[in-house]
Amino acid sequence: MPKTIAAIASPVGMGAVSLIRLSGVQAQQIAAKALGENRLPPTRVAGLRRVLDASGRMIDEGLLVVFQGPKSYTGEDVVEFTGHGGVVVTSKVLERLLELGAEPAEPGEFTQRAFMNGRLDLTQAEAVMDLISAKTSLALRSANEQLEGRLGKSCEKMRETLLGATAQLEAYIDFPEEDINPEVGKGLCDVLQAESDKMGELLATADQGRILREGVRTVIYGKPNVGKSSLLNRLLGYRRAIVSAREGTTRDTIEELVNLRGIPLRLVDTAGVRASDDEIEREGIAMTQGQLTRADLILEVRDLSEAFEPSPSELPEGAKHVMLLNKSDCAHPSWDGKEGVRISCETGEGFAEMEELIARLLALDDAHWGEHSVAVNSRHQACLVRARKALKRAMNALRGGEEPELVALDLRESLSAVGDIAGVVDTEEILGEIFGRFCIGK
Repeated sequence: MPKTIAAIASPVGMGAVSLIRLSGVQAQQIAAKALGENRLPPTRVAGLRRVLDASGRMIDEGLLVVFQGPKSYTGEDVVEFTGHGGVVVTSKVLERLLELGAEPAEPGEFTQRAFMNGRLDLTQAEAVMDLISAKTSLALRSANEQLEGRLGKSCEKMRETLLGATAQLEAYIDFPEEDINPEVGKGLCDVLQAESDKMGELLATADQGRILREGVRTVIYGKPNVGKSSLLNRLLGYRRAIVSAREGTTRDTIEELVNLRGIPLRLVDTAGVRASDDEIEREGIAMTQGQLTRADLILEVRDLSEAFEPSPSELPEGAKHVMLLNKSDCAHPSWDGKEGVRISCETGEGFAEMEELIARLLALDDAHWGEHSVAVNSRHQACLVRARKALKRAMNALRGGEEPELVALDLRESLSAVGDIAGVVDTEEILGEIFGRFCIGK
């Protein structure tokens, strides 16, 4: 008999309420024992109940709800108890359930059971964690779309098409006297090419997915004392970095996450770039160069109050770049006609224009998001790359007139890779990696 699991499903620490969850065949029996003579409330009806210790003394009083499987989150019988949010009282309720036969849940085990019992596919299970960790409205929207099964349904349609193509091809293998005529071969290639194009469209959302989940790696770059730390502080809305007229104050990188019009920016404040004899400052400048090579977006800050000079160094190719001209209230005449967004980190002048430019440059705001509201993660990306490569080999083999057995092998590999996305073909290693990142209680 599968074990019945229990865990605290609310955040650790003191709060107004806490939630403890039971799931498994014995969930109702264990909960009934914990209530003593009090009966369980009817299914899906919240009832005020007391949890008692072994001697009959009350541990806590709260609302208890029974969800009977398979119409529950996990697909099994689930009991949830909402009690007072103290650390000690919550722990005591959980201890009592464990005394009565429940076992502690592993991280993500409730959601893993939902997947194993067919309540969620693997993309939906992953979306649960994306939903919990969403830091912006766009990330929330993407997670909700995936939780509704949009990505899983797309992959299932692909899988059905590939399965049909594989079956058609293997029919020729079963009847070797029948050669694949050119028209049939071309038709198969057209079908496979269409599926390859769909995979390409999903792969194109991988960078968006990484940005929504991790943030746009945004490096604030420039010479010393041009206002880099002031820019960081104003974007955050509070003082995070030390601001000083003394050059070389920032010697290490500082990272913070900010929500800019629904786009998560992972801001990296760096040491000012200049020639220096100070060993520690030189190390900070070397770290700045390293950050630039990994940047998605570079905010180069220049000082308008100083005479114009060329940028301190060549910027790496690939990253998007915004020139910010700080201290707009005291511009030196040599900056006339020079391109850039004129801002003041002291007054906030020009920040709306800067935000608009960044939103357009990244094309990740609501106006540009369009139909790409589901963005694949790194695991989906690896599966799609594998599936697409196998399809390409299959198409080349078909066009080259190779044996249908070889084409079928590549098609089956592509079919397997697409199935891995939604968990149609699963392995313990994949499941362990995904659900190991969840919090206990989810």
